[in-house]
Amino acid sequence: MEIHIGITEDNRKAIAKGLSALLADSYMLYLKTHNFHWNVTGPHFHSLHQMFEEQYTELATAIDEIAERIRALGEFAPGSFNEYVKIAKVQEEDGVPEALDMVRNLLKANEQVISTAREALPACEEGNDEASLDLLTQRLQVHSKTAWMLRSIVS
Repeated sequence: MEIHIGITEDNRKAIAKGLSALLADSYMLYLKTHNFHWNVTGPHFHSLHQMFEEQYTELATAIDEIAERIRALGEFAPGSFNEYVKIAKVQEEDGVPEALDMVRNLLKANEQVISTAREALPACEEGNDEASLDLLTQRLQVHSKTAWMLRSIVS
């Protein structure tokens, strides 16, 4: 079925590709954050356990919004772990790091999500896709604030 939303098919595909990369990185970050929530130990347990829960809860909502935007563009959203591993730059975690290493790893992963979101901006601008630009701007704000908070813990 043809889609008539004022964005060319080529632009929709390019935007969806960028959003798919963001979805994959966001999902991998969600998984990493949830893992750390379950497995954090040490003197900062309570505060980190609570903070990680807030972060993965926010990410769960964001993942859905990103996937639904891809679908609104007429493309299929990647939805399997195998697809995410192929696309994502955020890597899954092996083992259980110490608490402050968890924070450092999440900082690095949030910074990667910021970079991935920035890489998707030009296609959205070229396609005059304000809805996807707005979504990316929101994600940039959330991950920038999260990175700042994580950076403050380990500095």
